[in-house]
Amino acid sequence: MRHRLAIFLQRFMRWAEVDRAVLYAVLTKVWAVASGPVTLLLIASYFSPELQGYYYTFNSVLALQVFVELGLTTVVIQFAAHEWSKLDLGKRGEIVGNSVALSRLMSLGQISLKWFTVGGMLVAIGLMIGGYIFFSQSDYPDVHWKWPWILLSIMSGMSVCLLPIWSLLEGCNQVSSVYGFRMSQGILSNVVIWLTVILGAGLWAAGISAAIILVWSMVFLYHRHLPFLRTFISPIRGPRMSWRFEIWPMQWKIGLSWLSGYFTSSIFTPVLFHYHGAVVAGQMGMTWTLIGAVATISVAWVKTKVPRFGVLIANKEYADLDRLFSRIFFVSLVVLLAGAFALWICVYLLNAMSHPMAERLLPPLPSGLFMLACVLTHITVPFSYYLRAHKKEPYLWLNIISGVLTGLSAWFFGSRFGVIGIGIGYLATVVFFTLPYGIIVWYRCRSAWHSDVIGHAVVSSLE
Repeated sequence: MRHRLAIFLQRFMRWAEVDRAVLYAVLTKVWAVASGPVTLLLIASYFSPELQGYYYTFNSVLALQVFVELGLTTVVIQFAAHEWSKLDLGKRGEIVGNSVALSRLMSLGQISLKWFTVGGMLVAIGLMIGGYIFFSQSDYPDVHWKWPWILLSIMSGMSVCLLPIWSLLEGCNQVSSVYGFRMSQGILSNVVIWLTVILGAGLWAAGISAAIILVWSMVFLYHRHLPFLRTFISPIRGPRMSWRFEIWPMQWKIGLSWLSGYFTSSIFTPVLFHYHGAVVAGQMGMTWTLIGAVATISVAWVKTKVPRFGVLIANKEYADLDRLFSRIFFVSLVVLLAGAFALWICVYLLNAMSHPMAERLLPPLPSGLFMLACVLTHITVPFSYYLRAHKKEPYLWLNIISGVLTGLSAWFFGSRFGVIGIGIGYLATVVFFTLPYGIIVWYRCRSAWHSDVIGHAVVSSLE
């Protein structure tokens, strides 16, 4: 009986595409969900409601670094995956294979490293100045936020400099290593935050955690991927990848999509902080963090397969691509629905029992609105990974219009009706625009981009 059960589980895991990378990614997000209540309890115990508002608004303002990244991390993964179809790792961890592909990959790495080195400095300076202006408008003299914010801004800028390295590793199909690190990073980050909060560090907790994670990142890369990284500081002796003619045409589109994404993922907490105070912003921030954790668990199945998408597309193996995508889309959607429902039940029960922790989260109605909108939005997320693996960005106008509509509705309804108004506006945008338009774009692009191979296969079968 046990033997049959083991065989069944093995077959199911293979069918559901649960490899080591997926397992690491899922465990990372499961840890985030499981550790969330611990963080919630500690923040509720050691932070005032106002301090909680600052803590979560810090995270939302930090998301402004997307204005410097401009989608290059996503582009690097896609382009690296296509070159990696002709490359591999040697016995010592160095990159070996086709010389042309290797040369182009090296140039891609050097372009992205230069971009993010400058970007990291801009992030640190921009966050310090922009955050100082934003938080100086609040009226909470007992909250000492200036120096903690400066430390967090500097650490964030330095972390940005490492982003292209993680993208190159992921694009070169080292996803197990990358997601294994992210799992350790998530655990270490939470443990550090817990300890610093208990020790009375207050808002310093986020900056201290970021500093320790930065050190751990450099230690990990040095010991695990030094031969891989040395490739990108070597002289390039072959053809180079053109940033202007190859990378930039896709980067600016994804960059605009990412900028628009800020208004659909990070604008809610700052709006509530500005119009309704730190307490409501803290409730929004904590609830949104839990919703985001559930959503990213479901995306793990798709995101970890992006390098495989790129290789299959580079080889024009579209039938295998669609079979793989169909399975992971189904699994991803089931996980998302189950997670969102379980989270809403927890929120409902906390309020039904009048538990003190319910006061630190949004009530069931607005929580339900945001969860439903998140579920419907994330139905289109796998489609975006699928299409971007073709080194194209057809969702540009979808993301721009969605971002504008969400941002305007958040400002208009949020300033007048609070969190309920923001939730209704966000859900309406998703139902009447984002979801239907996203499905239409995916269907049309897939049909157009694969038509030549599909048509050739049909003709061959008829002959």
